[in-house]
Amino acid sequence: MISFKTRRNFLLAGMSMLGTVACQKVNQSETVEKIAFSPVTPLPERILGNTGVSLPILGLGGAGQTPLSKYGQEKEAIALIEAALKLGIRYFDTAASYGPSEDYLGKVLPPHRSQVLIATKTDKRDYDGAWRELERSLQRLQTDYIDVWQLHHVSFPEELEQIFGKNGAAKAIEEAKAQKIIRFSGISGHHEPDVIANALQQYPFDMTLISLNAADVHHPRPFSKTVLPVAKEKNVGVVAMKVPAYGRLLKPGALSSMDQAMGYVLSLGGVHSCIIAAESIQQLQGNVQVASQFQPLNPSQVSEIETLTAKVWQENTFFRRWT
Repeated sequence: MISFKTRRNFLLAGMSMLGTVACQKVNQSETVEKIAFSPVTPLPERILGNTGVSLPILGLGGAGQTPLSKYGQEKEAIALIEAALKLGIRYFDTAASYGPSEDYLGKVLPPHRSQVLIATKTDKRDYDGAWRELERSLQRLQTDYIDVWQLHHVSFPEELEQIFGKNGAAKAIEEAKAQKIIRFSGISGHHEPDVIANALQQYPFDMTLISLNAADVHHPRPFSKTVLPVAKEKNVGVVAMKVPAYGRLLKPGALSSMDQAMGYVLSLGGVHSCIIAAESIQQLQGNVQVASQFQPLNPSQVSEIETLTAKVWQENTFFRRWT
């Protein structure tokens, strides 16, 4: 196994070479060179917990119904990433297991590295496995550091035992942070909120990525009622996912618009941002427009939206069964 110092020197040398190649590749694209970072109406920002980082309330998701996670759609994915930058998106979420997502982001983001935040994830629970995925993520993203490195879809108490054990992934997090290979640590989950809440109690994660939408409150074990109070108490940054439930929440019989879906989640106390994948540039533009016009909902408006989802909560929390 590579030692810590040798590992870091190896990574930095490799990233230096990759960064040169990335710039050469991206500079061939006139579209990227002309990108401006501010949309017509800037996205509102919030401080991400105790990180001190000011984060736009909307980030781009790198998996799901989007070209970013699909092989054979590099052209469409790169166009989408370029459009996101132009529209003011600065937070890009991906994972080692999201197919070509990291590779696609690595073809566009390097020249803009100081202006964007990149979050990626590992589903490995052991020290060696997590380190190997981090090394691969750095190479694919063509960067020498990750802004937020998260433990991916943690679902069971047994996983926490391994993560926090002698040779668990938490040890890799601590070493990577000490070596400035990662800035912040996180944990994500969409299966069991008690597991995420317990993790936040046990370990000083900087942020958590959890499933939150207008149907979650009706689930027998809602993330909003279990994780958010702990995160607020410890000032942990919270980013929401599954906001429109892959579009199902916007079908007849539930919510009428993304304004309601996004507005509800961003009005929950303790939520700092959300990530939403986009199938097309047009859909991304619509999401950015909603976020740029966001105004917090009052309690009465929140209750009205919860009423709309009371009868359709099961089909809009289907991802809770995934582990």
